Amino acid sequence: MTVPIRELPRIVLAVLFMGIMIVASVWIMQPFLPSLIWSTLVVVSTWPMMLAVQRRLWGKRSLAVIVMTTALLVMVIMPIALAVLTIIEHADEVSDRITATARAGLPPPPAWISSLPMVGSRIATEWQSVAALNTDELQSRIAPYAKDAARWTLSKAGGLAAFFLHLMLTVVTSALLYANGEAAASGLRAFARRLAGQRGDKSITLGGQAIRAVALGVVVTALVQALLGGIGLKLAGVPLAGLLTAVMFVLAVAQIGAGPVLAIAVIWLYWNGETSTTTATIFLVWSIFVGAIDNVLRPLLIRSGADLPLVLIFAGVVGGLITFGIVGLFVGPVLLAIVYTEVTAWVKDSDPPVDEGHVG
Repeated sequence: MTVPIRELPRIVLAVLFMGIMIVASVWIMQPFLPSLIWSTLVVVSTWPMMLAVQRRLWGKRSLAVIVMTTALLVMVIMPIALAVLTIIEHADEVSDRITATARAGLPPPPAWISSLPMVGSRIATEWQSVAALNTDELQSRIAPYAKDAARWTLSKAGGLAAFFLHLMLTVVTSALLYANGEAAASGLRAFARRLAGQRGDKSITLGGQAIRAVALGVVVTALVQALLGGIGLKLAGVPLAGLLTAVMFVLAVAQIGAGPVLAIAVIWLYWNGETSTTTATIFLVWSIFVGAIDNVLRPLLIRSGADLPLVLIFAGVVGGLITFGIVGLFVGPVLLAIVYTEVTAWVKDSDPPVDEGHVG
């Protein structure tokens, strides 16, 4: 079909006007976009649970929305808020401990450090060089890091009010999506079918599966690691166990894992003269178990949520986190999952049938 030349300006202006309206709408909604994205991810991840709760509450959607919103506050929002508050609250205490360590001096490295394979001798050498410094030299060495930590803490504390405002907006938006989830999903599917037909509809389904898979595999694994690690820290008598548990949760969500925190705690237990070697050894074994549990639990949970390559999910989680921040944990895998499915379907459709009887 040929478009008359006189119609081209009208079409161009119409498309330009639509683009301007879309950009203006996104600009106006920008303050609410993080909360909208988070609430969408939460609701999609827990939608089957909401339907199960609704069935148990005599089919009343309003009661199910109240229960799910309350559970969201207690099980998701409050732990995140407490983790942030714990890190902010103990920032001064961490700084004081660093200063006290600098004044007291660093003791020589334990003998077992040098026996560690591959890295033991290097760690022992660096430790020995730091331990040989006098008090003034050690304080000057630590001072820049303490200042950076203080500046980071102040910057995060300054954005604390905005953070909690986003949390409350997430709760409110989640309640609205719980109440009208079918209508929102129907509209999104209709829009996807308008763009790409049945493949678009399949992409929406796959996106929901990817969100649930990441929520199960990443968040649940991080929570299990942090709780088990925190229990071990508390029983072993490691100071600041609450703060370290919050840090382990953040690191586990970021795919770094609880290993760094547990390794530091193990070193402290062997170094601290008040802790028995037996307690330190038991905690070392427990730390190895906690640090390795994600290698088993995360793949099982991800595969149960979506039939996607594990490497694809992992790349989406890490790449999304680096590119988009914490929300990228979910956005990254969803985008890669949709692109993977569309490209796979396109390649299969374009392959000509193979004549097995023809050679050469």
